[in-house]
Amino acid sequence: MARPLIAVATLGGTISMAPVSGEGGAVPRLGASELLGGLGDLPMDVLAETLAGIGSASMDFATLLRCREWGLRQDADGFVVVQGTDTLEETAYFLELGWPSEVPVVVTGAMRNAGLLSPDGPANLRNALTVAADPRSRGRGVLVTLNDDVHAARWVRKAHSSHLEAFSSAPAGPLGMVVERAVHWFHPSPPRLPALPGTDFSGLVPVVESGLDDSGAVLSHAASQPGVRGIVLAATGAGHVSAGTADVVARLVTSLPVVVASRTGAGPTLRSTYGFPGSESNLIAMGATMAGWLDARKSRILLHTLLAGGADREAIEREFRARGDLD
Repeated sequence: MARPLIAVATLGGTISMAPVSGEGGAVPRLGASELLGGLGDLPMDVLAETLAGIGSASMDFATLLRCREWGLRQDADGFVVVQGTDTLEETAYFLELGWPSEVPVVVTGAMRNAGLLSPDGPANLRNALTVAADPRSRGRGVLVTLNDDVHAARWVRKAHSSHLEAFSSAPAGPLGMVVERAVHWFHPSPPRLPALPGTDFSGLVPVVESGLDDSGAVLSHAASQPGVRGIVLAATGAGHVSAGTADVVARLVTSLPVVVASRTGAGPTLRSTYGFPGSESNLIAMGATMAGWLDARKSRILLHTLLAGGADREAIEREFRARGDLD
């Protein structure tokens, strides 16, 4: 039986970092060959390339587009992307939205750099290769694996700044787990939505968080900056803002798409439970788009991707309903 071929693109991040003697903290130092060289014999063939060596706080759309195109060019059975964890959930969702192939994509990283005791990078990378090579991963889209768990890109989020168990998929839960170098799947894969086109990621899609005594002034200021193409409002509760902020939203929706997500990090925006000024019903009536179960970070990725493909308001509303709601 032929061995599967897995393409691996490394972009930097903690998994590639180690301290430089006398020069402070850990920095990116390890490329693809060094990361893979410590894994021992593998039950798959690997084609690897170092595409970047940056901390994930510096990740950008240009790097991710280059990474995606590199992965699509390889005639591989699976594709592993290695990067830092700070923006890993956003990278995974970006790739999920634009990946047109049935070939699985697995994104991984590490919480502990190579200079610390018990670095988790080698185990996470080995698990990512295992998941990418599993025939049952095909058609599941973009997956994330860290700390033995396998998450769906749609649900995963970094929920702790430094813990090894930093990534969560609440409320859906992980799709599976890697045990004894094999994937144990807990849930079937839902049907995937079509990949979204779009390469023009110019301009800005800021996220503004609403809160106590919010007049809407910060939202208004953010929306007025040059190059803003749309805006995501991380609203309180189930998609609620102050009456003053609602007045600003009413003005902005005449010229910009405004997406409203919940700032809570769990649970959806509602559609018809409340009716006060600034409630979800009020914002929908104005023309705002509700994010559903997508949080503000992933709403930003989806909105920017849609704008990069030239989507109009109707298409934006349709896609957020399809990708943010569960029905």
